[in-house]
This record gives sequence, C-alpha cells and structure tokens, in this order.
Amino acid sequence: MQPRLRWGIVATGNIAGVFARELALLPDHEVVAVGSRNLDRAKAFAQEWDIRRAYGSYTEVAEDPEVDVVYVATPHSDHLGTARHALESGKAVLCEKALTVNAAEARQLVDLARKHGRFLMEAMWMRCNPLHLRLRELLDAGTLGEPRSVHATLGFLADYDPDDRLFAPHLAGGSLLDVGIYPVSLAHHLLGAPDTVRATGTLAPTGVDASAGLLLGYAGGAVATLTGSLAGPLPNTAYVSGTEGWVEIPADFQAADRLVVHHPDKEPEEVTVDLLGVGYTYEAEEVARCLRAGLLESPLVPWADSIAVMEVLDAARAQVGVRYPNDAPGDGDSG
Repeated sequence: MQPRLRWGIVATGNIAGVFARELALLPDHEVVAVGSRNLDRAKAFAQEWDIRRAYGSYTEVAEDPEVDVVYVATPHSDHLGTARHALESGKAVLCEKALTVNAAEARQLVDLARKHGRFLMEAMWMRCNPLHLRLRELLDAGTLGEPRSVHATLGFLADYDPDDRLFAPHLAGGSLLDVGIYPVSLAHHLLGAPDTVRATGTLAPTGVDASAGLLLGYAGGAVATLTGSLAGPLPNTAYVSGTEGWVEIPADFQAADRLVVHHPDKEPEEVTVDLLGVGYTYEAEEVARCLRAGLLESPLVPWADSIAVMEVLDAARAQVGVRYPNDAPGDGDSG
C-alpha cells in the first residue's frame, strides 16, 4: 500500500467540507491540518472532520512540515496569494476553480510552480470524472463523427447578499467564475480553444455578472453555446453533437454518472459509471497519481487548459462589463 497522502485544507467554507468528506472515502489520503483566518472556525472544522491540527492562518498550513499537498478553498481573490505561499513553502497545490481571478494571474501561478518545481493543479474535478473521460474517448473514437457543437448550462438562484463571495467584486464574485467555468471548461475539453468569444449577460447590483451567455466560434465551423447563472435555475445539462450523432449528459452534467449516445435510426445507447462519492475523490486520486509519478502538472487538467479557460472568461467578463480590483488595464480586452 502506498504511503498516505497528507493534505492541508485552507479555508473552511462549504466546498472545503465537501472535499474533506470525499477524502475520508480514500484510505490512502488523510487531512492532517486545516487553516482559517478565524481560529475558532478552524477548530470547529477540525473537530467535525477529525483533523489533528487547526491553525488561525493560511500560512501556517503551508508551513506545516507534515503537509504534502495544500488544498486552496478560499474565495477566488485569495487563490494567487495563498497558492503562491504554498508553492514557495515547498508544497504541492490543488487550487479550487477558477484557478485565479484572471489569465494573467494564472500565468503567474504556473510560472511559480515551474520555478519551484512543485505540482500545481486546478481543482476542475469534472475533468477527472470517469464519465467525462469516457466522453472524451467516444469523441476520439469517432463515435459522433466530427464534433460540431457543445451546448451546456449551469445555474441556480442564489440568495443575494452584496457581501457574499458570489456577489462581492473584491472577492471576484459572479456567475462566470463560479458556475460558468464548468460549461467553458467542458467546451475546451471537447473542442479546444475558440477563435472567437461573444458574450452578453446581466449584472447584479454590486456590478458582478448575475448571468452570462457565451457563443464560442471555432475556425473549423464548430460552435459552443454556454450559459451560467446565479439569477435562476437552469437545466444544468449538456449536449455534444457531431456529424453522425449526439450525446446527452443529464443534470448535473459536471457530476453526472451517465450519458446517452444518440444516432439517427438507432436506439439510444446509455453509458454509465459508478462514482465514488460525488466526484471530488477522482481529482484527489489524480493528484496522488501525479505526485507518485513525479509530475508537476496533470495531463487531465494541464496548465495550458486552465490558462486558456481563464482567457475565455476574461474576454466574456470584459464584454459583459465586469472588472475586478485584481484586473490590470487591458485584461480580457481581446476575443
């Protein structure tokens, strides 16, 4: 049996709790430390998930000698600084999506990982989901013919709170970075980087995007129509079509355990997988696999893909009219 991979969790919000619960399903993984800017919250989180050490800062987790990997679950605005300190402290990093606030920050983080020779991966867990790996295999095998379109939506009605991470500009809130990133990542996984990005959306009173719709165009003629929303529920499904058929992924497509392949004049074919937990287990296992293989980046969630997705999100934000304090002049103006 491989030695246990020892995790340190930074921040104690909902996503951190989900990840801790998923890690508990993996016998060769263990959470040994958790940090929050509020020590009482860190202690409560540690008690809930049976974690030995609780810290009242993020930096102490990165500096803990028993931590192998730091999982960054802070708001988007803190990703760069928190991940940077972990990399500089010699730790591998799994950083929640979106990797950073913008593509410029993503490039900085990747450069830091390369400079320090440390593993870095965006926690785009959908890309590690066995069903999505199977979908990629179907496309590569020509099951749908030539891919022509991706249509995906993801949204819900969020209670409006101007101070909440979903709506606060200084925390890089908005639908694009929270939910819109899933449809964009799916399109990139299947079609690659687009040649054109067109976006429209609605703004929350704080100035972040409450909803956004994107039309991505590709030189070969393929298109992607993508929607993300905090302003109301969406079907949360995905469709991928080609010249010879199409695939339907039911809700919630990013965490689905089945898809249906359709061909004209044929009975639909269902493809299913058995998922362990809700799906975060697979990104944790991918981190472990890469570290044991001596890799600095995952082939399932490579650095170039994380940067390319951020470039699309930058372009969409600029067209919708959203700017963050972290944005430099000119960020997202292309596309």
